[in-house]
Parts: sequence; C-alpha cells; structure tokens
Amino acid sequence: MVDAARLSKHIGQSWDDEIVPTLFEYIKIPNKSPSFDPKWAEHGYMDDAVKMFETWARKKIAIFPGATLEVVTLEGRTPVIFIEVPGEGKETILLYGHLDKQPEMVGWFDGFGPWIPLIKGDKLYGRGGADDGYAMFGSLEAIAALKDQGVPHARCVILIEACEESGSYDLPYYVDHLASRIGAPSLVVCLDSGAGNYDQLWLTTSLRGMIAGELKVQVLDEGVHSGDASGIVPSSFRIMRKLISRLEDEDTGAIKLDALYAQVPPERVAQAKVAAAALGDQVYAKFPFPEGMKPVTDDLTELVLNRTWRPALATTGMDGFPTPQNAGNVLRPHSTAKLSLRLPPTLDAKEAQKTVKTLLEKDPPYGARVSFASDKAGTGWNAPKLAPWLEKALDTGSKAAFGKAPAYMGEGGSIPFMWMLGEKFPKSQFVVTGVLGPHSNAHGPNEFLHIPTGKKVTQVVAHVIADHLAGTRR
Repeated sequence: MVDAARLSKHIGQSWDDEIVPTLFEYIKIPNKSPSFDPKWAEHGYMDDAVKMFETWARKKIAIFPGATLEVVTLEGRTPVIFIEVPGEGKETILLYGHLDKQPEMVGWFDGFGPWIPLIKGDKLYGRGGADDGYAMFGSLEAIAALKDQGVPHARCVILIEACEESGSYDLPYYVDHLASRIGAPSLVVCLDSGAGNYDQLWLTTSLRGMIAGELKVQVLDEGVHSGDASGIVPSSFRIMRKLISRLEDEDTGAIKLDALYAQVPPERVAQAKVAAAALGDQVYAKFPFPEGMKPVTDDLTELVLNRTWRPALATTGMDGFPTPQNAGNVLRPHSTAKLSLRLPPTLDAKEAQKTVKTLLEKDPPYGARVSFASDKAGTGWNAPKLAPWLEKALDTGSKAAFGKAPAYMGEGGSIPFMWMLGEKFPKSQFVVTGVLGPHSNAHGPNEFLHIPTGKKVTQVVAHVIADHLAGTRR
C-alpha cells in the first residue's frame, strides 16, 4: 500500500529542491528541434540539454541497484536517453518524454522570453519546461518516491528523445535499435499531453493525425504592373483561395470531403459530453480571443468533438507576399500557403495525403501551375480500452493527488510516438497525460509549466506504477 501523504511530501520536496531548479537552467538552452534548427548538431545546444538531463538522472538512479543510463546516438540522428530501472516480475513499464523544443515565437510578455526562465506564482515560464522537459524528471521521481516507501514495482524503462517536435522521424530507428532492451511493455506512460484544467487528472483518449504541405500557385514567371495585367492575368491568390475552398467550406470551416472523416466511437462521444460539462466555457475561453470574438459554435460538446475527432484546416504560413509597407502595384507571379490539416485519430494519414494532393492539383483554374508538396503525414491514435486495474489505479491516484476523479478527453494535436507504440505493442495499456492546461501555450509565446500540476501528475504516475505490478499478476 502507498502512503499518499508521504508520497506527496517526497515528490513535492524533490520538485522544489531538484526538479524546478534544473528545469530553470534547461529553459535557458535554445535546443530547438532539428526542423527548426538544421544546424542543431553544429550548434551543440541539444548536446548541452542531453548532458544536463544525464547528469541529473545519473545522480537519481544511483539509489536503484542495477539501474543503468545510456545516451544512445545513431549516426546522423538526434540522441536519445535510455534508462533502465530493475524491478520485480516479468512485466515492463515504458515511460516516454522528449527534450527538444519548439522555436521562439513572437508575442512574449515584456520581461519574458523563450530562453528566459521566470517563476511567477505557481508557474515556471519559458520554452520546453512543460513541453516536455519535466517528463524524465517526473518519471524518475515517481519511481524514487516508491522506493522511499519500499513499494515494489515492475522493471521501468525511460526513453527520452530529441526529435519529437519535428515529428519523431528519428525515433523509429531507435525503437528498432533498442527493441531487445525495451522488450514488450505492458504499460506505456507518456507525459507529453494536455489538461483541460488544473483541478484534476486528464487522461488523453485519442490524438488527431496530421498532414502538412505547401500549396503553390504560379501564374507568371515574374511580377508585372498590376494596372497593366489585372483583368487579364488571374490573381494567384484568388486561384489559391478557390483551390482551398475545394477542401474547406469557408463559411463554416467544415472539411468538405467525406473521405477525411471517421466514425466517432460512442464512448468518445460520451466522454466528450462529460468533459464539456466539467470545463464549461473554458472549452473555448482558454484561448486568447480578442474582444467580441466567438468560437465556431456555442455547443460545447461539438467544440470538444471538433477539436479531437474531426478534420480541420489551418493555414500556418504564406510566401510570395511582400510586407504591406513594401507592396507596390505589382501582380505577383505566385502565392504559396503552408497548410496544416488535422485528421481524425483513426484515419490513415498516407491515404489522406494522396486524397488532398489529388483534390488540390486536379484541373487547375486557367491552367495555372499548381503543386501541393506534402512533407508530413502522421496517423493519429485511439487508446485501447482501459484494463480494470488501470482504471481503478487512475481513479485512486487522481483522488489522492487532486482530490477529484480523473477526466477523459481526446487531444487535438499529435504525438507520433503513440501511434508507433500502438502498432508495435497492440496489447499494451496506455496512460497519456500531461501538464499543458489552459493558457500554458505550448509552441506559442508565454509557455509555462504549472508546478503544482507537475507534482500531482508525478504522484499519479507513482500510484499507477505501484498498482501495475499487482494488476498484471491477476
């Protein structure tokens, strides 16, 4: 049996004395993911972050007889940290996180910044603390807190990658390389997800997939005077708008192609209703809307389902456009838009990629030169049904740490590792959770880690690891 009060005290002390100070220093390192820093190896920031994590973890695992840590580096790829903590029985728990970061982004508060750690109240501001620097620390501390009470657990493997924000394209090579050492985990714990609020544990039941690519429309070989050409040469932007309208209804935002939808399982609809009721207006109010702006519908359950199970398009970048102050009377030769299409969790991303490419490129208006070059296609993930022991453990852990039962909801983003693990280990149970609650703003400005939630999530993970051993022996 776990002494919940003692567990909370142990974990809280470790967070205050060890974890938060280390994360404070980690935030200073601009170790952007390879997609955002092609010269990451040359710059050395990723190595700095790995070394910091390694140094802390080696001190922590010294309390576990037989525990090992290795920084594994395959040629030409970002490194991973691989930690093994021996345990009882034949089962294995795999705990996952990442340490690479999103780029800077503009819009930080005065005095704040992506590489400027700042503690304000219960929040640690800066890039990477919540997404997902805390994961390794929380995972190891959960195991250490059990050892403090002499509570047995299964063998634990911790895998921390450095490529997640780039789509985890290096990770499959490491999973294959380390396959014999990982084994076949009966439980996977991922601490890289979101939270609907900071009042209870939030379990992620699904993740949307995504395809992304550049839609380019070319109408001329060079720009010409708009007074001379307009009315004769069609605008590349107008053609691009028309092509995007093949995919998206501009009045509602709904995706037009039936092939890009999937049936929402009844249990996910039921969970969405419960989550919407728990969150209320925070379903949409957590976003920084300007005054007078409204969400796409007033139906809270529909908003949850839109965000978690329905396809949605975002235009995340544009090229071929001068800045307004530099825009002369020129009919531009081309327009390029970076499109990001979120997909239902169970939809095949590769097939969706082909469907969208065909739709956008066929029969181009006026014979314009049109291309859709898609560089990303990741299938989503839908969690398997929870085993009775795990459902009970999560309930116990959430009530002990948060004082409330857990809530269940899908996430709108992607964690490529989950789909990969789901395919490789179809019999595994999954606990996917995190600290990214309202306004924590991962990937955007003013990202923060809510420290009390980090402590409480660590407590829940400890309860689950403890209960796993008995649960898998039944």
